[in-house]
Amino acid sequence: MLKKGSKLNSILTGTCPKCQNESMYQDKNPLHLRNVLKMNEDCSHCGLHYQIEPSFFYGAMYVSYGLNVAIGIASFIISNVILNATIKTSFIAIITTLTLLGPFVLRWSRNIYINMFISYDKNAILKK
Repeated sequence: MLKKGSKLNSILTGTCPKCQNESMYQDKNPLHLRNVLKMNEDCSHCGLHYQIEPSFFYGAMYVSYGLNVAIGIASFIISNVILNATIKTSFIAIITTLTLLGPFVLRWSRNIYINMFISYDKNAILKK
């Protein structure tokens, strides 16, 4: 499931979608909020330029919206339906969940978006 070469591996680990040998981010920890979106310009292993075109990652906002809606619905179902919480408590659970997962969703949305356009290439090597 998380084998090298799978899109899920690249999405969850934040590695280069082409070679999956290096993190796309300068700081691997998404909880360092100042550096959560700071990315390397290129992969040092295969040379993939992450910013495919100017403002490429603006499209990741749509992915982020979808992820946040899915997480919000899941949070509501868990708190209201499964745990029988009140509506007010359920909405507090949604806000808390989305706030805590915010840095992860930012990265996951970028990872998903770039993986929609770039596929794994097991023969990817740096060509100088």
